[in-house]
Amino acid sequence: MAFEDLTEFETRLFEWIRQSDFEEVPWKASRAAKAFKVKTEEINEALAALTSKVPNHIYVHYEDGAIRISADHP
Repeated sequence: MAFEDLTEFETRLFEWIRQSDFEEVPWKASRAAKAFKVKTEEINEALAALTSKVPNHIYVHYEDGAIRISADHP
């Protein structure tokens, strides 16, 4: 899969992650849900879709008790 396969919401979420610093600031799905005015479940589903659809461009890991996420676009 590729970026062309992302939904409009997944693309917006990807760009938000890419432009944010969730390496230094821990990721919180509830904060993302509030920013996008959607339910936390929708954020979690979109994040899971991103890791499946563009796995070489989104990096999710756990550090210091928190989820950290970064993204890059080719």
